[in-house]
Amino acid sequence: MQRFIRFPWKIYRGNASWVPPLISEQKAMFDRTKFPFFEHSEAEFFLAYQTRRIVGRIAAIRNNNHLKIYHDDTGFFGFFESIDDQSVANALFAAAEDWLKYHGLKRIRGPENYSQNEECGLLMDAYDKPPVLMMTYNPPYYPKLIEAAGFKKVIDMYAYAIEGAEKIPERLVTAVADIRKNADFTVRNIDMKKLDEEVEKIKKVYNAAWSENWSAVPFTDKEVEHLKNSLKQIVVPDMVFIAEIKGEPVGVSLTIPDINQALIHLNGRLFPFGIFKLLWHSRRINKARVIIMGVMKEHRHKGIDILFYYKTFHNGLKHGFNCGEMSWILENNAPMRRALEKIYGTKIDKTYRLYEKPIA
Repeated sequence: MQRFIRFPWKIYRGNASWVPPLISEQKAMFDRTKFPFFEHSEAEFFLAYQTRRIVGRIAAIRNNNHLKIYHDDTGFFGFFESIDDQSVANALFAAAEDWLKYHGLKRIRGPENYSQNEECGLLMDAYDKPPVLMMTYNPPYYPKLIEAAGFKKVIDMYAYAIEGAEKIPERLVTAVADIRKNADFTVRNIDMKKLDEEVEKIKKVYNAAWSENWSAVPFTDKEVEHLKNSLKQIVVPDMVFIAEIKGEPVGVSLTIPDINQALIHLNGRLFPFGIFKLLWHSRRINKARVIIMGVMKEHRHKGIDILFYYKTFHNGLKHGFNCGEMSWILENNAPMRRALEKIYGTKIDKTYRLYEKPIA
């Protein structure tokens, strides 16, 4: 897998917006014996060569948990990288499609780096901006390669941004004051001393609140454990919120510092000197990403999400985060988009796209 992992460094050489992933984390992600995705699903990885030179890579993915829910004979591609050569892209997609067809699937969708619970979507604009943590990045010629290979858009996802905030928007302050008058819920910070219990509450709300989202697949216990272990070193406890009614969780909000602002300086390595760069640049992080926010269906329209945003704004400014990204949000999620645009004055900063096509 070493060649598969290292190939992106050739594609993005000289690209100041690319954030090299930590090589150690990439090795773990492709380890079939340890990464939780492989407990329930499978994938195959392909490299493309031209005269002994690696020119592309792709993964063909059979997500059995997706198939159990949707019964749609859909497989996925992910981890796609290619030089700007249509013949290379076509060969990569053909290899992925052949593998998926052999495994009984009739449609291919992507890019999804295993599933929507990981990085997914093709960046369609804003190529001059580095991605925030756990969001994708790609060269501007990738849409051309994918569309010329016969793929069509299936759905877009948006990243909303706030830049240079100095105070909480007045409309948000007013909205929160009205909500608090009749609120039958409470909102508190996560208790890191009871992390395992808190994570169970977050998983319960997440899997329930996202169950109606397009193509959503619930987290497994092992996937939640992996996410917890990945984020607990960087999480800011007073930017993680749980909404409760009579002690039962009904909403969650998780906002994390954009550690990519530090990782961009490490070239994928923590040791021997990357750890010192990480510590140095982490002190200058001024952006956060709202990575999870959801409310159980029966408790929506109570303003829980608005109070989440208010508290995130308030505590984020306290920690020096004057920039933020809310990502990703499906294009058909009208209530959340409307709230962001009208109450908070945010705007769409980036667009990500998922493609699909029938397998011949």
